[in-house]
Order: sequence, then C-alpha cells, then structure tokens
Amino acid sequence: MTNREKFISIYEENIKRPGSDKLLSWICSDSSDFFTAPSSTRYHGSYEGGLLEHSLNVYECLKDYLSRPRTKELYGMDYSDESIAIAALLHDLCKVNFYAVDYRNAKNAQGVWEKVPYYTIRDELPYGHGEKSVYIISGFMRLTREEAFAIRYHMGFSGNEDKNLVGQALEKFPLALALNVADMEAAYFMEGSNK
Repeated sequence: MTNREKFISIYEENIKRPGSDKLLSWICSDSSDFFTAPSSTRYHGSYEGGLLEHSLNVYECLKDYLSRPRTKELYGMDYSDESIAIAALLHDLCKVNFYAVDYRNAKNAQGVWEKVPYYTIRDELPYGHGEKSVYIISGFMRLTREEAFAIRYHMGFSGNEDKNLVGQALEKFPLALALNVADMEAAYFMEGSNK
C-alpha cells in the first residue's frame, strides 16, 4: 500500500463528520499538493512526499502515545479515533501549496558547478502555522474545541507564540500536548537526523 493509499484509508475509516468528504476531495485534487509536498525546506521531510509521510508518522505516534495506560488513567486523555485521525493527519495542512522548487548553483562531486533544485517557501496565505491549518479545515468541516486547540498549538513551545498562551492551551486541552509530543517524536526521531 502506498502512503497515499494508507492516508486515504485511515481518513475514510475514521473521519466521518459532515464536510469531511469535501475536505478529502480537496486534498486529493489538483488544487492541493498534499501528497507531493515536502514537510520542510531543510529539516524533517525535506523531499517529495515528506508532508504525507510526516502526517502518517504523527498519526502512528499519537495513537501510540494515547494508548498508554498512564495517559488514559492518570491524565484522562481518552479521544475518539476520529479526533485522533483529524488532529494527526490534518495538523500540517498549512503546508499545502506552501513550498516551491527553485534552483541554485552548487558544485557537484567532480567540483563542477551545476544548477540543483531546492525547496523554498511560497506562502500565498500568510495566516500563521497551526491557526492556518485550523482555518483551512474549518472551511470544510467543524472541529471540536479540543481538536482546534490541538492543531493550533501542536508546535508547543517551539513556535513563535506567546509562551503563556501555549502553556495555558496545553494545560486546558491535553490533546494539544499529546499532538505536540507525537509531532516532535515523528520529526526528530523518525524523520530527522536520528533516524
């Protein structure tokens, strides 16, 4: 099964709310580069299909994190399969149509200059990061408050947000903390230099 097929299968199996079919149609359409986009310009997933792979990795990490007895019994983190799939698979929709390929000169192994491709940012909807993902999703279907805050604050303290707001969001909406942990695990251990 390809990553695209896996994403669509997980999505269709778990996400059933009104408008979810239209969101998936947009993701699969020529208006979206979700399945081919990188996840970053230089760091984790900086290659074709990196965004798709990262989204699937975050899904697996989030499911694993939330399956631990401690998270359920001690912290009360008990979420539906739908909420888990929405938060993980869609947290980085802000990166759809966000990157472009450009070229620069670099020396090859023989010391000869040549044009090489690289990813650059082409932000046509400058609306932030997590909040942009919430905005895009909300154009198709409603999110619960917990899902919206999880997606909005999935960067945790590594983003540019007011640190007091981040702390409050992680405390009030535990799915945000869980998604942040899953996102960092996927980025640094599954996709980063440590893999």
